[in-house]
Amino acid sequence: MPITRRIEEVAARRLGVKFVGSSDPTPDTDASNSFLFGDHPATRSLAEATDVEFLDTTLRDGEQAPGVSLTPAEKARIAKRLDDADVSVIEAGSACTGPGERETIRRVTSLDLDATVVSFCRGVRNDIDLALDCGVDGVDIVVPASDRHIETKVGTTHEQVVRDTVELVEYAADHGLWVEVLGEDGSRADLEFLVELMSAAMDAGADRVCVPDTVGHATPDRMLEIYAALNEVGPTSTHTHDDLGLAVTNALVGVAAGADLVHGTVNGIGERAGNVAIEEVAIALDHGYGVGTLRTEELYGLAELVANSTGVPIAPNKAVVGENAFTHESGIHTDGTLKDDSMYEPYPPERVGRERRLVLGKHAGRAGVEAALTEHDVGVGEDELPEIVSRVKELGDRGKRVTDADLLAIAEEVRGQERERRVELLDLTAASGSGTPTASVRLRVKGEERTAAGTGSGPVDAALTAVRGALGSAADAQLEEYHVDAITGGTDAVVTVEVTMSRGDRTVNVAASDADITTASVRAMVDALDRLLAYDEDTVLADD
Repeated sequence: MPITRRIEEVAARRLGVKFVGSSDPTPDTDASNSFLFGDHPATRSLAEATDVEFLDTTLRDGEQAPGVSLTPAEKARIAKRLDDADVSVIEAGSACTGPGERETIRRVTSLDLDATVVSFCRGVRNDIDLALDCGVDGVDIVVPASDRHIETKVGTTHEQVVRDTVELVEYAADHGLWVEVLGEDGSRADLEFLVELMSAAMDAGADRVCVPDTVGHATPDRMLEIYAALNEVGPTSTHTHDDLGLAVTNALVGVAAGADLVHGTVNGIGERAGNVAIEEVAIALDHGYGVGTLRTEELYGLAELVANSTGVPIAPNKAVVGENAFTHESGIHTDGTLKDDSMYEPYPPERVGRERRLVLGKHAGRAGVEAALTEHDVGVGEDELPEIVSRVKELGDRGKRVTDADLLAIAEEVRGQERERRVELLDLTAASGSGTPTASVRLRVKGEERTAAGTGSGPVDAALTAVRGALGSAADAQLEEYHVDAITGGTDAVVTVEVTMSRGDRTVNVAASDADITTASVRAMVDALDRLLAYDEDTVLADD
């Protein structure tokens, strides 16, 4: 029964209760306790879906996003983090791609992970042989399922697809491989043929079958129709794309209809609008239905690793792992959050490896500003706080995000204090190109000038090495975050770099602008170090 029809029936019963004679005011118990999942005869309650696991395809489908190319070392690091998060199956790549890809897959299989490591294979026996040569545990065999793919793309018949699939599955199973068969473009396939194809695959020895929504075409109704029909065939997996913005919903519908393995990628990276994001499905099941699927506290670190490795940044407003997910600026929201952590958050940030952040801008209020000052051990009087809040809002009104350094500078000015800088950047020279990147810095350290040089993986890294050389162990701060906030256009473009650095239990974020990105970066880092060192007056700034 289609979901929409079910909703209409529930609505009709509720209206019937509303307008029935007043002699029987008792509500319709069935209608008032109905649920989207579970009440429908083809679904189970998602709270009962305790068998759900993930197949992560970041290293294969995710890498197919335009401009993304992962090195063997990057793939190995990501695979290790996926395993740490208890992801059950990792698709390490496609062995047929070439020698480089096969070497990468071998590197992943050599890690001795708990996860099942598989290779993506076309419907060709040689692809299975190449996968076997890489030492994988299993294979994902993709075969055409829709008329468009069978007749136009491959140029074969439905009958031949079934025969070929059976032969491939038998061959892979005979070689001891875990086998999953994917019916490409399955969401647009004839349902009767889809059931025939997948049944033949299971009878031939496949461990499970999957109906990929290859182009993100399916609606939730179509997903329910497909997985309800496949429920008796055998274990099923979902593989959804986000072209209609329905990837998470469609995955959940598939699970409600009986699927117990969800294909997805970290951050939803992938072709076009991307794949379903495993972190979003995981937290939806965890928070919404109390179903644990993986170690959710690993999700943010995993998301950062994938973003840094692929060069595809995480959208600030992205669910679960976006910068704004647990960041509050509004005065009302900040005040409420300070009184009750859950006031404006659905679940604690720690559940996904995050921390709550209160930031300042034009929406800031007294509570937020006072909390930020307290975090930096700055106490202000009742007559000083309104002026500080006013100046913070004024800065925010100019389109600027107010950093810790901005706030502390405002507080010092309002309080009539002059701060003596401990470290200041006077000059920077950096060079990169075909050789090793080098940099030299000239600093003023408590009134004394110091110079130092260093090398690194890039000019910024080289300059930071030089700064550490000039300050010795005092520069033992960690760079937690680094990103470019804004770039103006034209030949006189100015870049703004914002960094977050920590030292001990102290953290500070600082922004700096310059026409040169290296200069902006180093100035921001030196200013952050200066602020962090101010908390520890006993630190000796020795050139050791």
